[in-house]
Amino acid sequence: MEAADKRRFRTAVLKWYDQHGRKLPWRESADPYRIWLSEVMLQQTTVAAVVPYFERFTARFPDVQSLAEADVDEVLRLWEGLGYYSRARNLHRASQAVVSEHAGQFPSEVEALQTLPGIGRYTAGAISSFAFDQPAAIVEANTERLYARLLALREDVRASASQKLLWQFAEELVPEKRAGDFNQALMDIGSKLCRPVDPDCESCPLQKFCGVFQQGLQKEVPVRKPAVAVTPISELAVVLMDRERFLLRRRTESERWAGMWDFARFEISSEESATLPLVQKRGRSKSLFSPEGLELPEFAVQKTQSQIGLKPGPVVASMEFSYSVTRYKVQLICFACSAHRARGKLSDGVQWFSLEELPELPLSMTGRRIADWLKVR
Repeated sequence: MEAADKRRFRTAVLKWYDQHGRKLPWRESADPYRIWLSEVMLQQTTVAAVVPYFERFTARFPDVQSLAEADVDEVLRLWEGLGYYSRARNLHRASQAVVSEHAGQFPSEVEALQTLPGIGRYTAGAISSFAFDQPAAIVEANTERLYARLLALREDVRASASQKLLWQFAEELVPEKRAGDFNQALMDIGSKLCRPVDPDCESCPLQKFCGVFQQGLQKEVPVRKPAVAVTPISELAVVLMDRERFLLRRRTESERWAGMWDFARFEISSEESATLPLVQKRGRSKSLFSPEGLELPEFAVQKTQSQIGLKPGPVVASMEFSYSVTRYKVQLICFACSAHRARGKLSDGVQWFSLEELPELPLSMTGRRIADWLKVR
């Protein structure tokens, strides 16, 4: 793009933003803490879903110091439901690094920001431009799509060569002044007008700069590889119960939902699933019921003991539900078992909790669903 076209492009972007920019709670100030928090929350999550979490999170942790001093369990509990929990753990680690290494002040330069846990190129550019008005480029889902259409890019946008081209294009466009407004304007144009499906080209201020509009390629760009096929799998969860106490384990760093509390849970094969006790629904209840005194098959007993240290006793009740995570469709069956005859020694990271304590624990969405079932079973 020629220099004169770049000037006209920037003017058009900022004029549109002044009239149509979204009013969002994290845009009410240039506080780098609030901007950083919002950008991390918005990764893989919609704006509508993030707003209530952002407001609760900032009410409890109004600044980086309060977040750094918090217990990680409380951070995870407040994050519960947003998913991708490594984001919450990295938020906690990064806040501690800002306090210990930067005297509680966020650095303004992209390179320094990228040394903090969980902050990559895009997030660093967002903080640098939004909070400090540095001329830092950004490429995220909305701007990636917008840039690809402006360039009429016919290659897979996720390919390394395409990413290099898009970042170079973004860096050439970002202005020296009002860089933050410029970047947020492009995100808003991408979200509100340059939509993945049915883009509103007639309302777009960048129409005359847009390659796909001029060539009529809106439905063909951006190009992406076909989505990975969904894989069905089965899981078994085993809840050991001792009156109103329940046995949970803290998931390890190598597991999904690392650092969260969970019940004994493991993937099972279709052959193993076929050997589980027969259960049936009672009326319209979502719970499933097994004959009293029914025992789990040996594979389930052994896998449960390997996780929590105890062998489960007889089955008391059961339930099942399905959920999706990344590229998997999971059918989960849960057996609540008596701990009266449980044998063994508790593994490290395994602990008894009362029914009243469960709401305070950081659990995955599926773990919370099991905990809620235990309250009403």
